[in-house]
Amino acid sequence: MKNFLVLGLALALVSATTAMAEKPSDVKSGLQPGEKVGPFYVTKCAGAEDDGVDEGKNLCYRCRNGSKPQVMVFTRSSDAKVAELVKKLDEAVKSNEESKLRVFVNVLNEDKDDASDIAKKFVSTTSVKNIPFVVPNENANGPDNYGINPKADVTIVMANEGNVKANYAVGNAKKLNVDAVIADLSKILD
Repeated sequence: MKNFLVLGLALALVSATTAMAEKPSDVKSGLQPGEKVGPFYVTKCAGAEDDGVDEGKNLCYRCRNGSKPQVMVFTRSSDAKVAELVKKLDEAVKSNEESKLRVFVNVLNEDKDDASDIAKKFVSTTSVKNIPFVVPNENANGPDNYGINPKADVTIVMANEGNVKANYAVGNAKKLNVDAVIADLSKILD
């Protein structure tokens, strides 16, 4: 009987550990699946040199992207996991040209100038070509109507036709499951 109890506890521990490792979000942040994505204004700081938007321009990228499939990354971190995500998203934009996939990275920070500097450095270190890096006008926690949790290092909102299809958020960027995020691009691509 004691062996069954130990075996049962071991299986429960393995199941719980596996579930935690596979869980792409560990904190609730941002718009959730089924919600509509609203407009918000940002200033382009770097990246996507060929997108027709000059650095320093204030605009609504969400609006500019319209109903196209889009990924909005809100990050307080430039951790290696975030860099890996951005590089893979950059590749996805290029390989999904016919679906018109769009991605933009919102750098969040209490200080707008610091956020801009972080964005520029991030682009130069990751060498991404297809993704604009921006600072939202509401730079500390992103747009109020998006509900970005101040405790989330990274929040990712995936939308198509103006509706959220997937959401990922982590309190610690090192826990970001990049493969799970990339796999779910299929939820927004035609």
